[in-house]
Amino acid sequence: MNELLVFMCDGAPVRGEIVSIGTAWQAVLERRNDPPAIRKILGDFVGAATLLTASLKFNGTLIIQAQSKGPIQLLVVECKSDLSMRATVKLSVDPSKISPDASLGELLDANNTGRLVITLDPADREPGQPPYQGIVALQDHQGTVIKPVTSAAEAIALYMQNSEQLETRIWLSSNETHVGGLLLQRLPDSGGHAHLDPQVAAEGWSRIQTLGETITSEELLTLPPATILRRLFLEESVENGVRSFPPRPISFACRCSRAKVADVLRMLGQDEVQSIIDEQGIVETFCDFCAKPYRFDAVDCEQVFKTDLLSDATRPPSGGH
Repeated sequence: MNELLVFMCDGAPVRGEIVSIGTAWQAVLERRNDPPAIRKILGDFVGAATLLTASLKFNGTLIIQAQSKGPIQLLVVECKSDLSMRATVKLSVDPSKISPDASLGELLDANNTGRLVITLDPADREPGQPPYQGIVALQDHQGTVIKPVTSAAEAIALYMQNSEQLETRIWLSSNETHVGGLLLQRLPDSGGHAHLDPQVAAEGWSRIQTLGETITSEELLTLPPATILRRLFLEESVENGVRSFPPRPISFACRCSRAKVADVLRMLGQDEVQSIIDEQGIVETFCDFCAKPYRFDAVDCEQVFKTDLLSDATRPPSGGH
């Protein structure tokens, strides 16, 4: 099961999404060998990225980045508007030293250094125009009290709160085979639910949240989105109307290429690349997202820095990628 289901509540100003990711998530994991605690956090952020991408009306890529000076040095999840996604994580410690019960705060917010960055990169962005970025610390500052964020769901909720988006609730769960998630958003009273009395709208939002809070991790990980929708909002569907839309497929897809690796080599500079060739005889790198190998021999590297031969520089070598 790799699908996302969008639904609307006619009797309340609420839009929702339910996501279930199976083989696409397994495609991420089969290229990695992360400890259980790391897989859990990465999976939750994969679910979050998919839900957030589907909630936005734009053509492009949503990128979630989490950085810290803790055991998780960098976590990246990318999801395109067609719901194709990829994910990776870099650790600063030996994976064997990470406890299976380690929390998000311990792994990603050591010494209050964690930062969550969400980037929206439109496909039609003009050259030189920066993408939109929202940055939040992984601590919830409630007056003089600093409350550490304990889950990916809390981190996303904090981001949505600080970025002045629509009121949003999110539930996430993941294991070694599946990722599941539920997102609820309160729609503006001036939108399609403008006919609702403000008190009725507020009560409807509260009621839908209460129903959402009954979701369990087991349900998110084992049930299809349509079944979850019926279980959660059966009574609501009868009385106030809950409409679902055709499910959208989710897939794993990596956008790495030999041409992009050549661009990285040019950024390193010819002297640096030549020093690697002199020492190792070949420049070899692996994609962080899909583990695909890319190899450049001395001839390849020479061509990389000849602008009139760039098309040749990105040719697939005879012995591999």
